[in-house]
Amino acid sequence: MSDCLFCKMIGDQIPCEKVFENKDVLGFKDIYPQAKEHYLFISKAHSINVNEADGKNIAEVFSAIKEFTTSNGLEKDGFRVVTNLGVNGCQSVFHTHFHLLGGEKLGSFGS
Repeated sequence: MSDCLFCKMIGDQIPCEKVFENKDVLGFKDIYPQAKEHYLFISKAHSINVNEADGKNIAEVFSAIKEFTTSNGLEKDGFRVVTNLGVNGCQSVFHTHFHLLGGEKLGSFGS
């Protein structure tokens, strides 16, 4: 999609600090990190959000996250994977993406 920020990153029109890439998935550092380690993982196939994404593309992203976290030792102490959906979910880039947060103890939900 020509006006999509993440599609432009995939096409190397906009630079990003890549941490992972294969034929289906791109992983890069978040420019506004919310944890010691904060990365975004996206499918190279454009979709607006997880409700519109192909299940195969989502599986490819999670496979890439597994490969990345295992090879970088993040699975040892744990990490969080989050996606934001729509305006109320604070989605700011409308290309399906997952935030990978780790490297430190993260806050708990509702406890």
